[in-house]
Amino acid sequence: MKKIPVEQAVGQVLCHDMTQIIPGVSKGPRFRKGHIVTPEDIPVLLSMGKESIYVFELAPGWLHEDEAAERLCALCIGEGMERSGPKEGKIELTAGRDGVLMVDTARLNAVNAIEELMIATRKGGRPVRKGDKLCGTRVIPLVIEEEKLRAAEQAAGDKPLLQLLPYKLKTAAVITTGSEVAKGRITDRFTPVVEKKLSEFGIRMTEHRVVDDGMDNLLEALAEMRKKPVDMILCTGGMSVDPDDNTPGAIRRSGARIVTYGAPVLPGAMFLLGYYEDGRPVMGLPGCVMYAKATIFDLVLPRIAAGVELTRQDFTTLGEGGLCLGCDVCTYPHCPFGR
Repeated sequence: MKKIPVEQAVGQVLCHDMTQIIPGVSKGPRFRKGHIVTPEDIPVLLSMGKESIYVFELAPGWLHEDEAAERLCALCIGEGMERSGPKEGKIELTAGRDGVLMVDTARLNAVNAIEELMIATRKGGRPVRKGDKLCGTRVIPLVIEEEKLRAAEQAAGDKPLLQLLPYKLKTAAVITTGSEVAKGRITDRFTPVVEKKLSEFGIRMTEHRVVDDGMDNLLEALAEMRKKPVDMILCTGGMSVDPDDNTPGAIRRSGARIVTYGAPVLPGAMFLLGYYEDGRPVMGLPGCVMYAKATIFDLVLPRIAAGVELTRQDFTTLGEGGLCLGCDVCTYPHCPFGR
């Protein structure tokens, strides 16, 4: 840093906060550390008794924190996001619409491995509402070598680190299985729960069929629902390993490509996900979805609703954090489950 006359300070970066005292009115920082002096600031500084000030001398190849934050922000921002202005080297992104935030973890880690800069995001794969904070970018020092920003840009590649995907799937068919429901021995409490969870992402149940146990009944119902103009098919019941639980086998025999039958998540270990040739997902929902506040279904439904085709690896990574603690007062999604 160097000391220079105030009149020569335009365009320079202040090294420290500068306090302005107006008797009986206010006392506090008038200019913050890192502020870039403008022509309009000169009379104010002189009125504060500052004939000379200390500034950073930005040598070639160095960037002010706000300029660096702009370049970090550009690595993150995607369609549907809104950004703040730079403040003390930090820029924040918020959701401009409802959707699912997707984060490219590998590229984000590569950027954060570079010293003196950072990008902090929400957990990817989770739903967000319009106005929710998505990420913050910042450089650590007041000034930073431009070379480090170029390294970050190379690590990030040519597409945004973040995506905010809107919900695409709008309709669902639900097949309720079980002789006890089909014959009216008990009330179907499963379907209303599924309808409510779907509605949170703008999905309507437009088709519903209750079928008796038996492979042929399930195959017939699946074939019927595949002919309907629905975006997804869900089967409730018959998902355990009992001999008369035929739902997994029926989904497989109906022509679905099975991504997973079973997931490292409790509750929800017996979940099934498959896809038909036309890309439509089909799911087998275990009984826990009916009575547990949060299950595997809550973890994967947002991405499925946004049209993300899940892989076996997506389920493998759910094991860490996939144990619901069964708290007396459930606070999901504001808890460790699925994180």
